[in-house]
Amino acid sequence: MQRILRKYESSDLGDLMVTWESASKLAHPFLPEAFQDQIRHDIPSVYLPNAETWVMEQDGQVIGFIALIGNEVGAIFVKAEFQGTGAGRALMGKAVELRGDLEVEVFKANGIGRKFYQRYGFELLSESVHEPTGLDVLKLKFIRSKTES
Repeated sequence: MQRILRKYESSDLGDLMVTWESASKLAHPFLPEAFQDQIRHDIPSVYLPNAETWVMEQDGQVIGFIALIGNEVGAIFVKAEFQGTGAGRALMGKAVELRGDLEVEVFKANGIGRKFYQRYGFELLSESVHEPTGLDVLKLKFIRSKTES
């Protein structure tokens, strides 16, 4: 098993979308289908062009990705069958290496994401309502210096 962490290339789009579908179905079953359809449409045209995106490959297959917009984690997704194998931690480690302190928004109903961020050391900054869905979102912050002692 060989894993490679590398910058996203446009030829990765199909694999990235498969990864997003797999992980999103697991983490976001509460999201309305119309909202998911909009995100599916916006990933290649809105989100990816405005983010620095890294992909995790295992044996030549994309198994996860992280998209950074400044110091914000815009997205981190790992295919369902590869969750719990260290891929997410490695992607987040790359983000910390590149940016240091990080922020992320996660739906309150996303237990999988909240647990991941808590284990990584993110702390709650605020809670608000996500206008497009009406669902609660949590803004979390990771401060690198707290883990470097």
